[in-house]
Amino acid sequence: MTGARPCASEERRSRERGSCGGAAAEAAAGGMNGARGAGRALAALLLAASVLSAALLAPGGSPEYGAEAAPPRDLDKKRHVELKMDQALLLIHNELHGTNLTVYWNSERCYHCSFQVLVNVSWSGKPGKPSTAAVAVSTQHGSILQLNDTVEEKEVCRLEYKFGEFGNYSLLVKHVHNGVNEIACDVVVNKNPIDSNLPVCVAFLIGVAIIIAVSFLRFLLSLDDFHNWISKAINSRETDRLINSELGSPSRADSLGGDTQPGGWCPPASPPRLRCVDTFRGIALILMVFVNYGGGKYWYFKHSSWNGLTVADLVFPWFVFIMGSSIFLSMTSILQRGCSKLKLMGKIGWRSFLLICIGMFIVNPNYCLGPLSWDKVRIPGVLQRLGVTYFVVAMLELIFAKPVPESCASERSCFSLRDIIFSWPQWLFILMLESIWLGLTFFLPVPGCPTGYLGPGGIGDLGKYPNCTGGAAGYIDRLLLGDDHIYQHPSSAVLYHTEVAYDPEGILGTINSIVMAFLGVQAGKILLYYKDQTKDILIRFTAWCCFLGLISIALTKISENEGFIPINKNLWSISYVTTLSSFAFFILLILYPIVDVKGLWTGTPFFYPGMNSILVYVGHEVFENYFPFQWKLGDNQSHKEHLTQNIVASALWGITVGILRL
Repeated sequence: MTGARPCASEERRSRERGSCGGAAAEAAAGGMNGARGAGRALAALLLAASVLSAALLAPGGSPEYGAEAAPPRDLDKKRHVELKMDQALLLIHNELHGTNLTVYWNSERCYHCSFQVLVNVSWSGKPGKPSTAAVAVSTQHGSILQLNDTVEEKEVCRLEYKFGEFGNYSLLVKHVHNGVNEIACDVVVNKNPIDSNLPVCVAFLIGVAIIIAVSFLRFLLSLDDFHNWISKAINSRETDRLINSELGSPSRADSLGGDTQPGGWCPPASPPRLRCVDTFRGIALILMVFVNYGGGKYWYFKHSSWNGLTVADLVFPWFVFIMGSSIFLSMTSILQRGCSKLKLMGKIGWRSFLLICIGMFIVNPNYCLGPLSWDKVRIPGVLQRLGVTYFVVAMLELIFAKPVPESCASERSCFSLRDIIFSWPQWLFILMLESIWLGLTFFLPVPGCPTGYLGPGGIGDLGKYPNCTGGAAGYIDRLLLGDDHIYQHPSSAVLYHTEVAYDPEGILGTINSIVMAFLGVQAGKILLYYKDQTKDILIRFTAWCCFLGLISIALTKISENEGFIPINKNLWSISYVTTLSSFAFFILLILYPIVDVKGLWTGTPFFYPGMNSILVYVGHEVFENYFPFQWKLGDNQSHKEHLTQNIVASALWGITVGILRL
C-alpha cells in the first residue's frame, strides 16, 4: 500500500506532523438502532454540508474577493513583485536628499530576534524625485520595520504595522518641514487588503447550521412514530471493522491486543462504554486531520514556531491524555476477569512494537523519493512516541495494579484522595521521571550553548546561539540518533531561520509525554473509582483542571516568553503538559455530564472516528494526495480554496468511519 503512495509536495513533507493515533474500541450492539439511523442521516447531512461549503467558498462565491477589494497577484508588474498567500505589497519611497536607506524587517512574534535586511533603497540622485523599491511583506503577524542610513548605519526611524493580505501599501520616508530636522515614516494604504478570515467565519456558520440540524434530527428520532418509520425504511447492517485500533479500550476484553487467541485467554464481556472518552478522542482526531491537511493554510492552524500555542498544538497531547485514560479503564476490566498478567505484558509489548514500526516504515518515509534509506530514516515520530508512551504507562499500571475498591461506588468517605493514594508507587515513578527531565533540561552541559537553554536558536536571542535549537533536547537527539535520523524541517525554521535538525518528537520530550498519559490515567481512575457518583467525578475534574492550571500560571507567569518554563510544543515542556492536561480535564468536565450522564448528545459525529483512530490516522496519511481528499486548486494562493478542500477531506474521513460502524 505504501508503494502506491503518491508524492507529497515539498511543503507538505516539510510540515511537522503534530498529529497522532489513539485508542479505540467496539461499541455495544444493543440499543444502537436509533443511533445508526441518526448516523446515516448525519453522514448524508455532513456530505451535503461539505458540498455547500465548496459552493459558498468556491472562487467568486464569496465577497472576500470583490472587484474592488481583490488586487491581482502581480500587483506591480513593472517591479516584478508577485504576491503569494499571506503577503502584501509595500512600496518604499525614499525622499531623503543624498541618503541611502537600508530597510530591516522583523516579526513581532519573533522573540528577541535580530533584524533581517529587507531591501536597500538608494537615493535617486535627482532632487525632488524619490527613489522607490517594491517588496513583499508578511501579513501573518505584525511587522517591525527599521530604516537605517546605509552609510552611517544609524537608525532613521522605526515603526510597527500590521499589513493585510494582498493589500498595497506605501511607506513614505521624508523630511518634515516644521523647523526641526525630523524624518517622518508614514504608511499609506493604496489598495485595501482582503479579509482572509472571512472563509473561516463562513465555515463556522455552516458548522453551527449542522449542529442545529443534528439537534433537530435527534429530536425527531426521539418521537416513537418517526423512529419506527425510520427503522422500517433503513435496513441497518453491522459492518466489520477494518482495523482494530485501540490503545487500551475502556470496553473490550481484547482492547490491549488484537483478536483473542483460540481457546480464549480472556472471557468475553461487553461492559457499557464511556462515550465521552471516544468523543473526546474523535474531536482531537478530526481536528488532527484538518490541521495535518493544511488547515486552510492559516497560521493559527499550524504549529507554533517555538513558544506559545496554536490550534494544531492541542491535538497530540490530547490523544496522549485519552490514551492514558483508556489504558486504565481497559486494563482494569481485563484484570477483573482474571486474565493472565504475563500474556497481557506480551500484548502490550506487541502493540507498542507495531505502533513504532508503522510510524517508522509507513508514516514517516516518502517512498516516492525512492526505496527506504537506512542512512536517512527518521527514528522518532508521532506513532513512535505513542508506542513508547503506551508501553511505559501500561506496564507501570500492570505492575502496580490493585483491585478497584468496591466501597468507592457507595461510600461518601471516598470523597478523599483514595484515587491518588492507591497509586503512590506510580506517582513516585512519574515524579522521578519528571526530575530526570528537569535535571537534563537545565543542568546538562551542551557544547557551545548556555546550560539550561530553552530557545530556538537561529536568529533568536539576537543570533547568539544559532546552533543551539532546543538546548539539551536537541543535543541529546543529535548525539544519540544523529542529524540524519531526526526531523529536518522543524517549525522553528520558518520564523527563526534555524539550520540544524530538530525533532519535536525526540527522546527527552518523551518523558513528559509519559507524564501526560499518566494524568490521563488519573482521569480514568476518577471515572471508575467514583462510577455513578456524578458530583464527585465533576468535583475532581474541576480540582485537577484548576490545580494544573495554577501550576501553568506559576511556570509561565502568564506570559508567552517571559516565564520560568514557557509553553512549548517542540520541547514538550512541563508547562505545556500541565496546560493541555488542564484543558483536557475541562473538556471531560463538559463532555461527561452531557454525553454519558444526561445523554443530551451521543457524541456523533466524533464518536465513530474516536473508535477508529489508527484507521483514520494511517489512512489520511497514505491517501492524502488521492481524490476526493485532495484535488488541484484553481488558485493555490487562496485561503478559501484550501479551507474548502481541507474541510471536505476531514468530513469525508468522519463519514467513512461512521459508515463502517453502522
